[in-house]
Amino acid sequence: MTRGGPSLAGAVPTAAPRTPAVAWTFKAAGSIGSEAAIAAGRVYVGTNNGTLHALAADTGKELWHFTIKDAFTATPAVNATHVFAPGNDGVLYALTVADGKEAWRFAIEEKITAGVVLVKNPAGPGEWVLLNGYDGTTRVLHAADGKLIWSYKTDNYINGSPAVVDGRFLVFGGCDAKLHVVALADGKLVHTIEANAYIPASIATYGTQAFCGNYANQTVAFDIAAGKVLWSYEDKQLPFFSAPAVNAKLVLIGSRDKHLHAIDRATGQATWKFKTGGRVEGSPIVFTDGVVFGSSDGRLYAADLAAGAELWQLDLGESLVNAPAFGAGQLVIGGEKGTVFAVRGK
Repeated sequence: MTRGGPSLAGAVPTAAPRTPAVAWTFKAAGSIGSEAAIAAGRVYVGTNNGTLHALAADTGKELWHFTIKDAFTATPAVNATHVFAPGNDGVLYALTVADGKEAWRFAIEEKITAGVVLVKNPAGPGEWVLLNGYDGTTRVLHAADGKLIWSYKTDNYINGSPAVVDGRFLVFGGCDAKLHVVALADGKLVHTIEANAYIPASIATYGTQAFCGNYANQTVAFDIAAGKVLWSYEDKQLPFFSAPAVNAKLVLIGSRDKHLHAIDRATGQATWKFKTGGRVEGSPIVFTDGVVFGSSDGRLYAADLAAGAELWQLDLGESLVNAPAFGAGQLVIGGEKGTVFAVRGK
């Protein structure tokens, strides 16, 4: 799933790769629209020309593809039987893992730009699909057949994915400049928290806290249970379009000021900044000993967590505005020119 799962923390419980090299590449027909999903030996990635590719994780060989008339800009989600691919045509497609054939679809009246999140049904057997739409509505569907369980309507667009907090709350932000906290079981509103400006991407959570960038050039921390803002971080007058990655100590977020910012999770104070040659719009992923992220300067970077010292950089030759994904022992990231890169440590 996008950002690693229901918490959307963007955290991987292993060490960051070292001495990286490109293991394989795959050339897609269009620019890559989102973060890849990696599951059961396969990589799934969507393009801006409307093709979802299923690739072998070890070689990059295409196994199947599925095409629509609009773009795939949301990260796919994968369970044992289906790939859930949200399209900018306003349709969530459930495709059979084996061959990419359509099993069911769920349509809304606006585009779907955020990856769906999969959770176990809290009230019985099976799985639920948590879906945010550009129509300002959050919906919960049965994963088996796409039937609607409940929906919750906001007053403006939603660009980011929903997070699950404490197994009880579904949490997300949107263009109404609020963080919404609703009950996972039935979609009833618990409370909203003002975010000062609209939230352009997914949030990240840690425990009962949530973190996001907003269009007022801030990174904001929220206490979900108490329903209040904990702190706001500001640096230059440029927005944070990246979703954060979070661990016990740090909130890590990219900015259009060409830096990755590391913020103390408890206090909201600046810890360090890492300068690149371009915008950092793709979300980082945090490992136990480092953070990996791309930049529009075409390089994939790794920095240590203590002081932001560079561990390595890898020039891939294409603007990297998507988040990297990690699975099957490798990093996977898509470039602006349509190349999917698999990067492994030696």
